Amino acid sequence: MSVRQDVRHGLRIGRAEFVRSLRGYLGNPRRVLGLLLTALFFGGALLFALPTAYVLGQTARSVAAVPFFAPAATLVPLSLLSISVFRTLERLGHIDGADFVLLAVHPRAVVIGLITAEVGRLSLWFGIPVGAVVVTFALGMGSPLLVASGGAVALPLVCCAAVWGYAGGIAVLRLLRKLPSLRRLLKAVGILAMVGLVVASQFAGQFIVESDLSVQRLLSTVAFDPLVEYVALAFVGTPVSRPTSPEAVAVLAALLALTPVGLAVSTKQVSTLWFTDPVDNNESTQVRRSSGGFSAPRPFAWTKPGRIAWGILVRGRRDPAELSHLLIAVFFIAPFGTMFLEFSGDALGPLITGGGVVLATYLSGATFGLNPLGDERPQLPFLLLTETSSAALVRGRLLAGVVIGVPVAVLSSLVSIGFGILVLEAVVTAAVGVVMCLTAAMFAVGIGSAYPIYEEREFWGTETVVPSTLVMMVYLFVVGGGTVLGLFVTWFAVTGNVVLTPVFGVLFGTYLLLTVGVSYGSYRYALRRHRRYTLA
Repeated sequence: MSVRQDVRHGLRIGRAEFVRSLRGYLGNPRRVLGLLLTALFFGGALLFALPTAYVLGQTARSVAAVPFFAPAATLVPLSLLSISVFRTLERLGHIDGADFVLLAVHPRAVVIGLITAEVGRLSLWFGIPVGAVVVTFALGMGSPLLVASGGAVALPLVCCAAVWGYAGGIAVLRLLRKLPSLRRLLKAVGILAMVGLVVASQFAGQFIVESDLSVQRLLSTVAFDPLVEYVALAFVGTPVSRPTSPEAVAVLAALLALTPVGLAVSTKQVSTLWFTDPVDNNESTQVRRSSGGFSAPRPFAWTKPGRIAWGILVRGRRDPAELSHLLIAVFFIAPFGTMFLEFSGDALGPLITGGGVVLATYLSGATFGLNPLGDERPQLPFLLLTETSSAALVRGRLLAGVVIGVPVAVLSSLVSIGFGILVLEAVVTAAVGVVMCLTAAMFAVGIGSAYPIYEEREFWGTETVVPSTLVMMVYLFVVGGGTVLGLFVTWFAVTGNVVLTPVFGVLFGTYLLLTVGVSYGSYRYALRRHRRYTLA
């Protein structure tokens, strides 16, 4: 096929993929609610950004006077390239219905379609808010021409970054196929790097203040002058324009030349990836047997829920990718990291035991309870037809989560003794933590059963299902807030600082009623959902 035909077919594929994405966003009420919450959250930030952009447009007298223009002109293209690589690893490494599509069109058309659809999706998520800021800035400057010139400058940059990012992502997938052991190493390194980055970000502000560093001077070290000159072409024809430099023209020529080269490289990469899949040998009659590990030890072997819990724990150890959703806790726990360094030794004890209990309650429900029906998707028909009662299935999942959380609560309380906590205070806090772990696990299976997720996502070559983001957020705020309130009451009680008044009795009784009632109600709902679940 000719290039013109491949472009035409690719645009059709891209349009179909983009429309299917829109239907996926809008076809599920749960996703629509999540989109509305996301729009409310980022819309609030946009309300503050738009007036700022308008004021900057009124006061700008030159391109160099725009705050952080040079670092942004360098970091934004690099970010686009990185996003393209990671999105290829996560989603674009394969195409649905590949056996049919690859027989109908050239791989180049498929590449064009996937990249076009992804550019459309990213434009929907990031282009609208960025475009609103640019339009507001242009109105403040009194030059609407900036919108058109900015789009003309951004188009070659986005296309080149998307094409070469796709080529880089496919190259990584090919490398992971040849070196399967490298995949686990990269996952571990990626997780540690993300955790380290989040934790380090909490100390960055304090370090900059104490070392008297200028943020703008620090960011200016990453500015790439030719790329900055090219992005400055967006201001041609505006009051702040500056003469076109040879570097800007050279970058434009490089972008225009590298885009078709990147498309050719991407086509070659995907052809090798898609047409060299290993062939399964179905002629072998050898039966693979388990190497052991599923025989439940005591005390798990004493009851059926215990044996189910042991199976869930073993499966989680064998496939840690199913627990990737737990990393969201890093973004909530890391901001408190500086507290552990700034407080004195007398305050470290309560922080350690309190932080341990909060983490324990989070793990008790979030590890295995936020998507009980979705986690069992491969064997769900068998579980629904087995003689094992729904109560045993739910209790087994509860027990698996509690087994993860309770040791964290107990160990953190014991460790806090070495930081000045009395033995009685540590024991009481640990006991309260154990009860909170159970209530958190009961609450988790309820809301997880209400919004099951069955769709698998490919992340770094691994198919996995994660709980609903809305369920995760609700669980974090409810369980986190409830645990903190309970710990405050427990601490004041064991230290003798609680004044027993009617108001306190009413408030504390309401707290206990809500905690026990909501958790038990969630547990009962999970039982009813499992009993009445039907396969469509």
